[in-house]
Amino acid sequence: MDFPILLIVIIALALIFDYINGFHDAANSIATIVSTKVLTPFQAVLWAAVWNFAAFFIAAYIIGEFKIGNTIAKTVNENYINLEVIFAGLIAAIAWNLLTWWFGIPSSSSHTLIGGFIGAALMHALYLDYHAISVAHPDLGFFQNLGQACKQLFTQDVVKFKVVIPIFLFIFMAPLIGMLISIIITLIIIQLYKRSNPHKAERQFKKMQLASSALFSLGHGLNDAQKVMGIIGAAVIYYHVNILQDHYALMEPSVRFNNFTEHYIWVPLVSFLAIALGTMSGGWKIIKTMGTRITKVTPLEGVSAETAGAITLFITDHFGIPVSTTHTVTGSIIGVGLTKRISAVRWGVTVSLLWAWILTIPISALVAGITYLIVIAF
Repeated sequence: MDFPILLIVIIALALIFDYINGFHDAANSIATIVSTKVLTPFQAVLWAAVWNFAAFFIAAYIIGEFKIGNTIAKTVNENYINLEVIFAGLIAAIAWNLLTWWFGIPSSSSHTLIGGFIGAALMHALYLDYHAISVAHPDLGFFQNLGQACKQLFTQDVVKFKVVIPIFLFIFMAPLIGMLISIIITLIIIQLYKRSNPHKAERQFKKMQLASSALFSLGHGLNDAQKVMGIIGAAVIYYHVNILQDHYALMEPSVRFNNFTEHYIWVPLVSFLAIALGTMSGGWKIIKTMGTRITKVTPLEGVSAETAGAITLFITDHFGIPVSTTHTVTGSIIGVGLTKRISAVRWGVTVSLLWAWILTIPISALVAGITYLIVIAF
């Protein structure tokens, strides 16, 4: 089957984004294990990459489906999806990811991608409305037509809020859940080891941290690699339904994505591989922020933070809710800091991160909307 050039470009860009996500976000899973000196940075990225890729086999052959990818593909009403929309969303996501990576800001690749997808779709709908109103009312000026188009946009079901609202809520819920679980785990460990020899206990925690970081890397792979699959899936499904008009068009929309992952099993495979390769490239600036600037982390606390982050990611994967691994591990690290004292957390850094999280979706959406206008102009 020959794909159109734009679809091939979209798949390539999505995998590039996935790779960038690897060195941008996957640093989260190795930040504590590096800062506690359990592994060297090189050993840590290799360790994390192996478990990122291993997540493919868990999703495909144990869980048996890719729930998060399905959720991403359904954030936008399929009537407002085309290849130009997906292309513009990816360009915006890549641009924001690279910018935040350059400045060492642990923003969310997940929300960048979602924001780009939504922003481009909204601009596409606005463009269609403006064009229809301009044709129907040629006597109206530009701003009058634009005003009417904006009003009409608010009456349309472009964004599937039933899918998107839980994603927005978990911008705050995921770090809170991670923080709560890490506090509980830390307090339990402290209670269990309160009479142990400190040096012997630390050696045990360093061994345990290998397991906890592996679990977090599994959760990261399950969560983040699927997001790219969702975008590629939306593009390929659009191609089948609207261009080929083949058997995909006859399917219920709810089953199309699962059929896509079975028909194109290479897409999940290369998505997980790309994020693993990106992890091996490292993200040293963000490792420094996550591992030392928020709060100093000991091996005990590293075990708590990584285990709490992993549990949170497994829970959200079960319910098919895409979350930010950055937000999750940040909340977990804050949680272990709070078990010492409130002042152990560097709140100035935390507040800066919070602003980056809040602004990610709207900025990505705005950039994607502008990118869409540029794309259709050519």
